[in-house]
Amino acid sequence: MLELIWLLLPVAALGGWIAATRSKDKQRSCPETILSPQYLEGLNYLLNEQPDKAIDVFIRMLEVTADTFETHLALGNLFRKRGEVDRAIRIHQNLIARESLSNEQRNDALLELGQDYMRAGLLDRAEGLFSELVHNNVYPERVLPLLLDIYQQEHEWDNAISTAEKMEQVGVQPAGAIIAQFDCELAEHARRQGNMDKARNLLAQAVARDRECARASILLGDIEQQAGNHEAALEAYRRVEQQDIELLPEVLDRMYACHQSLGSIDSMIDYLRHAIPRYNGVSPVLVLTDLLARERGTQAASDFIASQLGERPSVRGLARFIELNLADCDGARRENLMILKKLTDQLQESRPVYACHDCGFSGKTIHWQCPGCKHWNTVKPIHGVEGE
Repeated sequence: MLELIWLLLPVAALGGWIAATRSKDKQRSCPETILSPQYLEGLNYLLNEQPDKAIDVFIRMLEVTADTFETHLALGNLFRKRGEVDRAIRIHQNLIARESLSNEQRNDALLELGQDYMRAGLLDRAEGLFSELVHNNVYPERVLPLLLDIYQQEHEWDNAISTAEKMEQVGVQPAGAIIAQFDCELAEHARRQGNMDKARNLLAQAVARDRECARASILLGDIEQQAGNHEAALEAYRRVEQQDIELLPEVLDRMYACHQSLGSIDSMIDYLRHAIPRYNGVSPVLVLTDLLARERGTQAASDFIASQLGERPSVRGLARFIELNLADCDGARRENLMILKKLTDQLQESRPVYACHDCGFSGKTIHWQCPGCKHWNTVKPIHGVEGE
C-alpha cells in the first residue's frame, strides 16, 4: 500500500498546485502556498501510518477533469486488481456522478463499475450496467463476454444463449459449440423435471448447432436407456466415438449394460475389438478383458490383457492383470502379487482421472465446464501410464 501512496503524493501535490493557481487572485494579499489543507491532511494521515485515509484524501484532491479522468479510471482499476473492491467502487461511482462527463467517459466508468460489482459478487448490479451498455450498443465486444459470464454463473441458460448469439453477430467468437453446451444444460434440467420430450428436442438442437457435441449423444443415450430403448441408446453412444473419441471411456459401461439387456454381448465384444486400435487408451481393453473373463474364462482374459500391456503400458491394466492371476496362485507368489496389487491400488487412488487441456485443472470427476478456467468441453481423461 505504501508504494501506492508515494505514487499518489506528486499527483496530489499537482492537484493542490492547480487549485492554488486557480485562486491566485484571491491569494495575492497573503503568502502564496502550494500545499493545500487537504494535502497536509493526507500527509498527516500518512505520517501517522493511516494509509487508507491518506489515499482517500488524495483521491478527493484529484479533481475530475478531462485531463484527470483516465487517472481516476486507472486508480479504480488498480484497486480492483489488488482486491480492494470497495475502494474501486467508490472511485467509479464518484466518476459516474459527475455531470461534466462526456457520454464516452460515462460509458467507460460504467464498464469499470460493472467489473467492480462482478468482482464483489454483486452480479445483479453488474448485469444491470452491462445490459444498459449492450442496449446502447456500447463496447459490445467487451461487454457481451462479461454478461455471458454472469449468465453462466447464475445458470440462466436462455439468456446465455441469446448473449452468445449476439457475440457471434458482432464477431467476438463462433457460438455454435458453446450454445450446444447451454442446450445440454437445459436438457439436463428438463430430464430432472421428467420432461423427456423437451430434453430430446434440446439435445437434437445441440447437435444441430455442433455436430461434434459428444455430450448431447451421451445424454440422449442415457434418456433412451432409462426409457428401455436400448437400441436407440446404443446408436447414441456409438456416435461418441466419431464426435470425440477421447470421451469413449464415458460410454463403454453404458454400452455394456445395453448389450446385456439385449442379450448381444458378442456384438459388444466385436465392437471393442474394432475400437481398441482406434483409441489410444486402456479403457476399452479393460472392458473387453472383463467380458472375456465372463464369457471365456480367466486364462483367456489374462492372456489378452498381457498382450495389450506391451502396447499400452498402464497402471490400471497392470492392476487388472494382477487381479486375474491372483485367483490361480497361492503361497509366496500370491503374497508377492498382493504387494503389487496394493501398490497399484495406491497409485490409482492418489492420481486424478481427468484434466483440463487449457488450464491443467484435474480431478476424479468429469466436468463439462472446467471449474478452473470456465471453458467448456476441455476436461478429458488423462492419458499415460497412470491414466488412460
